[in-house]
Amino acid sequence: MNVWAEGAIMKVVKTSTKGQVVIPAGLRAQIGLRPGAKVVVRLTGDGAVQIRPVPKNPVAAGFGLFVDGPSLTAALKEERKAEREREEKKPARFMGHAGVPAGRARRRPRSRPHGGR
Repeated sequence: MNVWAEGAIMKVVKTSTKGQVVIPAGLRAQIGLRPGAKVVVRLTGDGAVQIRPVPKNPVAAGFGLFVDGPSLTAALKEERKAEREREEKKPARFMGHAGVPAGRARRRPRSRPHGGR
């Protein structure tokens, strides 16, 4: 049975008792789905189920995926800049002479037992 929706032909199929569905041969041929191939099954926000073949090279398929999105590098640089500024604003009471923590500014040598060098 064919159903028209959003300008594309959709096939109506039955589910088995195990929840399996058979993707019609014509649709499998259109998307290049071969026996034993893996697919990604996704539930969309409107309750639709999408079935897409897993690309042969997922890394290449994902290349350029975030081109139009925000720059993660710029966000990381901004976050590190803000962290540096927070560190520089720490109260002076935690710092000793010349920016060296007070506990390390003046180390005293250990006392040695008699006769030791």
